[in-house]
This record gives sequence, C-alpha cells and structure tokens, in this order.
Amino acid sequence: MTIKQIQDEIVDEFSMFDEENWDERYQYLIDLGKSLPLIDEKYKTDDNIIKGCQSRVWLHAEEHEGTIDFTADSDAILTKGLIAILIRTFSGQKASDILSANTEFIDEIGLKEHLSPTRANGLVSMIKQIKMYALAFQSQQ
Repeated sequence: MTIKQIQDEIVDEFSMFDEENWDERYQYLIDLGKSLPLIDEKYKTDDNIIKGCQSRVWLHAEEHEGTIDFTADSDAILTKGLIAILIRTFSGQKASDILSANTEFIDEIGLKEHLSPTRANGLVSMIKQIKMYALAFQSQQ
C-alpha cells in the first residue's frame, strides 16, 4: 500500500466521527496508540528520544530490503496515538517515498487545530525525525 493510500484510509477512519465531538477522535487516537507495536526496550535510549516533544517519545528505525521499519513508544497516551498514525503511514516504505510524502492528511483529520501548541510542535518534530531517518538511509544507498 502506498503512503497516500494509507493516509486516505486514516482520513476515512477519522471522518466516521462527528466533527464537533473531539472526545471520540481523542479516544480513537488513544486506542491506536494501544495497538502500536512497541519499541524494543534496548532502543529506549536518549539517542532515540525525539527532541521537541513535551512527552518522551522514542523512535527507532531499521532498513530491511529497501524499506524502513519504524518502532516507537511514548510515555503519554495521546502522543502514543500520534506516533502510531505516523508509524502506520511511513513504516515499510522506501526512503525516497517517505521524503517526498506530504503530511496534509494530518490537516484533513483536523489534528493540528485540536492539539495544544506543544503537542502540535511535537507532532512536527516526530515527522521531521521520521524524514531524517529516511534521509540517512537514502544517503547510505
């Protein structure tokens, strides 16, 4: 599945909820976070913490046969849901596809306008870190 197809799928899932009722959307985010494949404890190091997040978010990436697999965890339930959406979108994709992907689907869901400024900044930091991993893996090829 392409990044765009996954993003469209996520937008469709969020469109099931009433636009006025963000409690349901937040609960769905929390539920997504609970389904996040957890990062191996050995990767929960300071080197893997995403800078710019209010909560602690660990992100690890490995390349396998031309695609990048991400694992993550967070100490905050809502943030865990945010990183889960990004992992779902970008894990298993080629570095070049990750680098060229836009993240407008986040605006379509309405996340940025319903997150606190510090969480919105953290979300931007998560995306930047995913793209930095992709850049690093692409430069090794």
